[in-house]
Amino acid sequence: MKVMKFGGSSVADGPKIAHVVELVRKAREREPVAVVLSAMKGVTDLLLSMARKAESGDPSYREDLSSLTSRQKETLSSLMGDGTQAGAAWDAVSALLEDLSSILHGIELVRECSRRSLDLVASFGERLNCTLVTRYLLSLGERAEYVDAREVVLTDDSFGSAVVQFEETYGRIRERLAGDAIYVVTGFIGATREGVTTTLGRNGSDYSAAIVGAGVGAEEVEIWTDVDGVLSADPRVVPEAFVLEEVSFQEAMELSYFGAKVIHPYTMIPAVERDIPIVIKNTMNPGFPGTRIVKHPKPHPWPITGIASIPGVALINIEGSGMMGVPGIAARVFSALAEAKVNIIMISQASSEHSICVVCRKEEVDRALDALERSLEPERRARIISDFECIRDLEIIAIVGENMRGTPGLAGRLFQAVGERGINVHAIAQGSSERNLSFVVDEERGQEAVRVIHRAFFGR
Repeated sequence: MKVMKFGGSSVADGPKIAHVVELVRKAREREPVAVVLSAMKGVTDLLLSMARKAESGDPSYREDLSSLTSRQKETLSSLMGDGTQAGAAWDAVSALLEDLSSILHGIELVRECSRRSLDLVASFGERLNCTLVTRYLLSLGERAEYVDAREVVLTDDSFGSAVVQFEETYGRIRERLAGDAIYVVTGFIGATREGVTTTLGRNGSDYSAAIVGAGVGAEEVEIWTDVDGVLSADPRVVPEAFVLEEVSFQEAMELSYFGAKVIHPYTMIPAVERDIPIVIKNTMNPGFPGTRIVKHPKPHPWPITGIASIPGVALINIEGSGMMGVPGIAARVFSALAEAKVNIIMISQASSEHSICVVCRKEEVDRALDALERSLEPERRARIISDFECIRDLEIIAIVGENMRGTPGLAGRLFQAVGERGINVHAIAQGSSERNLSFVVDEERGQEAVRVIHRAFFGR
C-alpha cells in the first residue's frame, strides 16, 4: 500500500481537491492507496480563532462559522453540482457543522475553552475535509471509505501535542485498512483510550501519514505539498538553490529543525523505525520526482547537503570567573529556563567554563533573562556569575550533511567564506555526529551569509 498525504494548500478549494483526487485515482490503478488529508488551507486557524472568540463571549465567531459553512458549500457544489449525491454529501458535512456550532455555543455559555475542548474544535477541519473528499470519490464511482483517525490512532491525554501509543495504534490501523478501498484518513487527530479527541501538534498530518504508513507496512509515504522537494537552501534567499534527489532521515530532521519547513520533524519517527522511504512531491508539478528521504541516500559530490536558518533569535551569554570548575552551574541555568518554558535552540560553552551561551527565540528572551536573574541571584551575590550579556536581532545558520562527518577543513572553508565578506560570528556549535555545524550572525547579514555559503560549497 502507498500512503499519500496532502497538505492544506493542496486541498484549498474545489479545483485543487479535484486535482488531488485525480492523482489518487491514478495511483490507485497501480496499487492500494491510503490518503491522509489536512484541513483546507486556513481552516484550522479559523477554528481556533472561533473557539477563542466564543470563550471571550465575542459573538463574531458565528460570522466565522457562517463563512466556513459557505466555503464548504461552495467547494462541494464546485465538485459535485446539486444532484442527489451532492445532497447526501451536504447532509454529512452539515451534520458536522451543526456539531461544531453546538460545541462553540457551549464554550460561549461557560466562557471557558480548555485544551481538551480546543482539540475537539480543531479536529473539525480534517473531519470536514475528509468527509467531503470521500463523498466526492464515491460520486466518481470509486470504492472509498472515510476513516476517522480517532478510531485507530491511540494517544495519551496531552492535549495539543498528544503522545502516540505506537504498537496498539499500528495494530488498529492494520485491522481497519485491510480491505481494497481508497481509505481517506483524517490527519492531525487521534483519541485517548476513553475516546476523547486529541491532536498531534500543528502540522501533525505529516506525522499521521507516517503512522499510517508504519501501521500498514507501506512501500513508501508521499508527502504532497506546494514545493518540488527538499532544497539545498531557501529559494527565496538563494535563487540558485536546487532540489535534492535524496537525503537521509537524519539530514531531513536537521534541516526541518533549522527552518526547512517541507516536512514535520516528528514524521520521521515511525518511518525511521520501520525504514519506510518518505517522498516529498509537488501537487502542482506531479511529474517531478521530488526528494526521497531514506535510510541510506545515494552518494552526491557536495561536502554538505543543505543550508537552513532560523531568523529572529537572541543570544544570552552567562559569564563569570567563578563558574570555572564549579559543578551544577549549567544545570541551574537550564533548569531556570525550563521552568520559564523557554526553548533553547542552540548552546555553546567555552572549554575554560568561563561562559555559557544560549540562543532562544527573540520573543522569549525577556522571560529568559527574568528567570535567570531570579534563579541565579545567589550565584550573582557570590560573584560566581558576573554578568548576563544579551544580543538581540540575530540569526542561526546551519550547514547539514552526512558528508561532513570525518571531513577535514569544512569549518575552515565555511568561516573563510563568511569572514571574507566581513560577517561577524557570535557563537558556534557542532554536534558530535558532525552532521550539523551551526553559528550565529547578525540577522541583517543572515541572508547574505546563506548565499555566500551556498556558493562556497555548491559552486552556485
